[in-house]
Amino acid sequence: MTLPMPPLWARTLLAVTGGLALWLSFPDHDLGLLAPVGVALISAALLGASARAGFGLGLLAGLACFIPTLSWSGIYVGRLPWFALGTLEALYVGAMGLVIAWVQRPLLRRAKVATALAVGPLAWVVQELARGTTPFGGFPWARLAFSQADTPLAPLAAWGGAPLITFAVAVVGAGLHGLAVHRGWRQRFVAAAVVGATVVLGLLVPLPTDGERVDVTLVQGNVPKSGLDFNAERRAVLDNHVRGTIEAAGRAQDAPDLVVWPENASDIDPLRNPDAEAQIGRALDAADAPLLIGAILAEPAPMVSNASLLYRPGASLDAPERYVKQHPVPFAEYIPWRRFVRLFSDKVDLVRYGMAEGDEPVAFRLGGEGEEPWFAIPTICFEVAYDDLMRESATLPGSERNLLVVQTNNATFGFTAESTQQFAISRIRAIEHGRSVAHVSTVGVSGFIAPDGSVEERSDLFTATQMTASPVVRSALTISDRIGQLPEALAGLALILLGAYSLRVRRADKVTGSPAPNPSEKDPARV
Repeated sequence: MTLPMPPLWARTLLAVTGGLALWLSFPDHDLGLLAPVGVALISAALLGASARAGFGLGLLAGLACFIPTLSWSGIYVGRLPWFALGTLEALYVGAMGLVIAWVQRPLLRRAKVATALAVGPLAWVVQELARGTTPFGGFPWARLAFSQADTPLAPLAAWGGAPLITFAVAVVGAGLHGLAVHRGWRQRFVAAAVVGATVVLGLLVPLPTDGERVDVTLVQGNVPKSGLDFNAERRAVLDNHVRGTIEAAGRAQDAPDLVVWPENASDIDPLRNPDAEAQIGRALDAADAPLLIGAILAEPAPMVSNASLLYRPGASLDAPERYVKQHPVPFAEYIPWRRFVRLFSDKVDLVRYGMAEGDEPVAFRLGGEGEEPWFAIPTICFEVAYDDLMRESATLPGSERNLLVVQTNNATFGFTAESTQQFAISRIRAIEHGRSVAHVSTVGVSGFIAPDGSVEERSDLFTATQMTASPVVRSALTISDRIGQLPEALAGLALILLGAYSLRVRRADKVTGSPAPNPSEKDPARV
């Protein structure tokens, strides 16, 4: 089969347009259906290209996606960190483009177009795995899966987590590309069937929402001003959350089962500052319910800990139960290579001491005396983007009937899409683990998410608000919980096998002197 091979300018346009389509698929644009289109355009840019060109085209697509999608990362620290992060993420897409082009090219010589197109979906899964784990633990933001909270593909998270959604998005994209390049009606029928079957499969996934309901109040206290110095008036932030808790208690007919404050609600260490402890005591007395707060602890010295502290009515304020964030964010909550990085930006000195890593997830046991217990399992800020951390928390032994709690602080990102992008990730996590999610931020977006990913209530940015809802607590594990990283392992294995087959074909072609992919051109892949 002879395929049209676009010139370099056309490939470049396809790659950049595809990357921009991916950007538009994420919040705040929320055009999730553009994600498969973006994948299809990038696939078209890579098909028949050399490995070197594949890297360049993939890099362009990645830059077109990540530079605008991650613009919030430079809102207060400047363009250099923003562009550095966007470029780092784009390099993974460049490496993916290299792999796709290298594996596909020998297959095209044998007219195995469908097999060549299958390389893309596998490579997308492996690329996101690599990007989400390296370096310094990775940065798994802006994955294809996290753009799909409002599309028919979102329910697939219950079967294979975020990796399966990413695979499905890329399969649909490859199918759309197949419809464009195939000329025979049979091949087009197969491509259309693949697209349709993938979408229908997502619609067929059952998403149970049954379970006992518990009453939870979220307090979004707001901050005096946005920006890196949002906590310059730390007492004001703490007071805002105390005031919000008292106001919510004054409106409530009955005490809730749990009150939740966000990350950084108390940047004054309440274990070492009697004044902060007294304020938390006021809120606890007013709520007459367990109070889960985000606080910064001045330990282990000279480091600090980003912690969730659980205070119980009637218990001592001196020793609350705690969870410490397990995955501090590099270059934000601790600074690797500080001397080297300071050469490029003195903003690193805003992080005077790094944050310590927590050892393990924690499930806080809740429920009245004589009642069957339920558990609140906290996750702090960017941890919600990490598959392994969320899976370990949701499946923590002995913590059945649990509610996932995401405590975050978005004040440092102003009125950007970071808040809504993070909220969309929480929606995918709710489906993936079949759990309700209570997502609370200092400044928004806060809200309750049902186990099917639907939003029960949501706040606006930079407003002081309190909301009470009755999310369900569930104990049943999803298929995704049970199989863990199997989808990524299978994708990696399949990609390796396709690569080995491609290498075998490449070696055989050297012996037989097989022509280039498109005999009508001298070497269309050398772009």
